[in-house]
Amino acid sequence: MLQYVIAGLVLGGIYAIASAGLVVTYLSAGVLNFSFGALAYAVARFYYFLNSQHNWAILPAGLLSILGLGPALGILLYFALFRLLRLSSVLVKVVATLGVSVALPPLCTIIFGNQTILQAPGLAPQPARVFKFLGAPVTMDQIIVYGCVVAIMVVGALVLRYTDVGLRVRAMVDSPAMTSLSGTSPDAVSVAVWAVSVGLAGLVGVLSAPIIGLDPEDFTLLMVAAFAAVVAAKLRSLPVAVAVGLAMGIAGALVQYWLPPSSSFTAAVLPSIPFVFTAIFLIYFMIRSGGVDESAGMGGALDRAIKPQGEAQIAASTGGEPASRALGWRSGVFGFALVCILPLVLHPIWVGAVGQGVSYGIIFLSFTLVTGEGGMIWLCQATFAGIGGFTMAILTVNHGWPIMAAVVLGGIVAAPFGVVIGFLTIRLGNLYVALVTLIFGLLFEDLVFSRQLFQNSGIGINITLPQFASGPKAFDYLALAIFAVVALLIVNLRRSTSGLALNAVRWSEPGSKTLGISVLQMKVLVAGLSAFVAGIGGAMLAMSFGIALSANYDTLTGVVWLAVLVTLGIRSNVAALLAGISYTILPELTLVYLPRAWANVPPVLFGLGAVAVAKNPEGTLAMQARQVRWAWTKVTRRRGRPGAPSGPRGRPALKPKPEPTTVAALGGVADPDRRADHER
Repeated sequence: MLQYVIAGLVLGGIYAIASAGLVVTYLSAGVLNFSFGALAYAVARFYYFLNSQHNWAILPAGLLSILGLGPALGILLYFALFRLLRLSSVLVKVVATLGVSVALPPLCTIIFGNQTILQAPGLAPQPARVFKFLGAPVTMDQIIVYGCVVAIMVVGALVLRYTDVGLRVRAMVDSPAMTSLSGTSPDAVSVAVWAVSVGLAGLVGVLSAPIIGLDPEDFTLLMVAAFAAVVAAKLRSLPVAVAVGLAMGIAGALVQYWLPPSSSFTAAVLPSIPFVFTAIFLIYFMIRSGGVDESAGMGGALDRAIKPQGEAQIAASTGGEPASRALGWRSGVFGFALVCILPLVLHPIWVGAVGQGVSYGIIFLSFTLVTGEGGMIWLCQATFAGIGGFTMAILTVNHGWPIMAAVVLGGIVAAPFGVVIGFLTIRLGNLYVALVTLIFGLLFEDLVFSRQLFQNSGIGINITLPQFASGPKAFDYLALAIFAVVALLIVNLRRSTSGLALNAVRWSEPGSKTLGISVLQMKVLVAGLSAFVAGIGGAMLAMSFGIALSANYDTLTGVVWLAVLVTLGIRSNVAALLAGISYTILPELTLVYLPRAWANVPPVLFGLGAVAVAKNPEGTLAMQARQVRWAWTKVTRRRGRPGAPSGPRGRPALKPKPEPTTVAALGGVADPDRRADHER
């Protein structure tokens, strides 16, 4: 057993270092870095490039990677992105860091190559020396991990407690606004913290590469597992995060010791251990205090006063109106009509991609509901789409249901899952909701979608399309009709009393309660509707592919969906449609018309688009619509000046509004009688 515990402490030490980096950045900058795993992968890939591909020695390669590239990436990303996020909403912070997570791995593939890496080196010379501790073997790689954990804890505690730098960091944690008023530059402190944090991410990447390999998805899963320790620490306590990270590693080792290694149950339980820790701590916090909110106790009164609320979080950065009003219904109708024309004018090889894009657009409308209207950051919409897709496939293939009835029932089956998630997360803050839904999606993927009923030996469930939608064009217009119905449902919801109540809840939950609005009822309503729409979209997606396959409903891919949608506009129906079309058409265009080396360019563009949300929170479509409307207004005003032949559309030019009469305009005459004489 001791040998298992020693091995478990290695993975636990990696969790501890990762959670320490996440906690430090959240404490000092208020950003939970969802790109931590991608940054760890980038540094580990650079270390492999130096050490294995160019035969650098371990010491210079490690120093240049961990202490060179890591902090440099942190500084670069701070000035390019993270400094813009200080007063942004939680949604913008999450999506911007997700954008980095999406863009960085394919960018590394473009730079370093796409070769398969079967074994990655660590920081110990190979073959690694083996020592004995109480009769159990301990390798040099394991000793290095233990030493790094101890060094980080000791150095971190000394710096934070006994140095001037630590005092400034703690002041930033207490109140960034008051810290800036005291003469300390928040930028200087923040850039140092981000440099250290990304350096820790690089250390995690190099230490974990020999264990998990060099696959970016595995690094993302490692980051998600480290989130369990961050949740246990309530995003604040560094010692608790480190202790829970070590405990998770030991728990995983004991499970491997007690359970048979070849069992499928063991294979399902091991990845679920961090999620169990998350659930245990969240339940404990909710029983103890009635809820968990990441903003509780953060900052002072001045910081809370300048924090934007509700829709102001979307429009505050630009000073503009919310995106849903900036686009208008005419833009939506024009965009929908444009997509309806595409199947008639495109080459047949692109018609199928349009149908897939519209199916994705239906799924994206579920994000529009739950995040755009409900204000909840859900990262498990791909799971609801998978529930709808597999339900439709099983009912159609195994039970002979009519396919469209099965599509509707797929949405109905997904809806209760959304209601339950909405009810369970009602007392959680936005960041905790994002983490819980991400964990739920990964857990459902590991425990449910991996079953033989859904996998069918890895080939999925084949679907035969009905006669009325067997052709690509016919399916395109079927998907467009369903999209139009769902979009009209959302429009009517916005205009209804429930929509107004949802808007009030999104602005301010305490204020909504004072008006008698049930926050629980509103959020559960939009959660159920969102899951229903995602289920229908997932069923349509399975029809477009002709197969229901779990790989098409990958949770981490669903995170990319959210990033793509927010890039165009989270509260716009036409943005959902165009996001779905671009998600399918852009990669196809790259494969057909560009060299194979450009295949990773679309993911990079999607990621950079999500990063751009930090500057344009309302989305690209709303920004473009606002600029076009401003230009049109400027043109019409010029045409309406005095002396112009006519106004817009041939109407007479409007006369300029007369200036108000003032004392200065009358030459300084203030007496009323003298003013009358002056006017005469």
